[in-house]
Amino acid sequence: MTDDTSRDPHAAVEHSAEFRFYAELNDFLPAAQRGHAFTHTFTGTPSVKDTIEALGVPHTEVDMILVNGRSVGFGHRLEGGERVAVYPMFERLDISPATRLRPKPLRVPRFVLDVHLGTLARYLRLVGFDAVWRNDLSDEQIIESSVRERRVILTRDRGILRHKRVTHGYWLRSTDPLEQLDEVVRGLQLGDRLEPFTRCLECNGMIAPIAAEDAAPLVPRRVRAATDDFRRCRECGRVYWAGSHRPRLEAIVARARAAAGERLRDARRPTTVEPDSSASPNA
Repeated sequence: MTDDTSRDPHAAVEHSAEFRFYAELNDFLPAAQRGHAFTHTFTGTPSVKDTIEALGVPHTEVDMILVNGRSVGFGHRLEGGERVAVYPMFERLDISPATRLRPKPLRVPRFVLDVHLGTLARYLRLVGFDAVWRNDLSDEQIIESSVRERRVILTRDRGILRHKRVTHGYWLRSTDPLEQLDEVVRGLQLGDRLEPFTRCLECNGMIAPIAAEDAAPLVPRRVRAATDDFRRCRECGRVYWAGSHRPRLEAIVARARAAAGERLRDARRPTTVEPDSSASPNA
């Protein structure tokens, strides 16, 4: 048995609180902590935001926090003994007057993607979204683009979403680009925003129809003989036409529309809160 008088009087006092994360927030937790309440030990009086991120969940994924059944903001300080329930975005449920923690969705969905998501960037451009991507963008440049141009960060790196300047971000669960496209369209409710074949797959610029005679010097002779329907990027000048890759690209568009349809069907289901306890240019 340890004598209390032997304890270091300068040692930090430990406290604990009970945490429960709901729905997709469990994706960020170790398997042993998913789907049920668990105890977390801490010292001092940390903010609930810092504690949640220390447990592995980026603040950009959180929409509501209940401490002992009361809605609180990110700055709420923990003292020990609390019951903390953490929820993701309530897409199908009115939680007012509770405190929503994530900013309102951006009026115009625009994206900046990390260096590992080049194929997803092309797919997003294919279905009409403004998607900035370069293979040499640093984390700081991605954050700056997000803040300055009001873009949603898409990433597989949880760390970048924990940065205090980041307000809009989404951590992709899948490593497959087509599944990632499904995630973005469905998870961010973009079904009514799809505008396929309106952006350049290479540079992200807008494309517009051009006359066949203007396209003629820019495309192979066999293409001029097969079609007179051309579009050209206003930024880089790349010319597009309905070539042999068109069916594959249309299949990707159809998949995005299907993902949006799944989201709409799911939205009709009742939701309750549990009690607190690479493509070719011839597009």
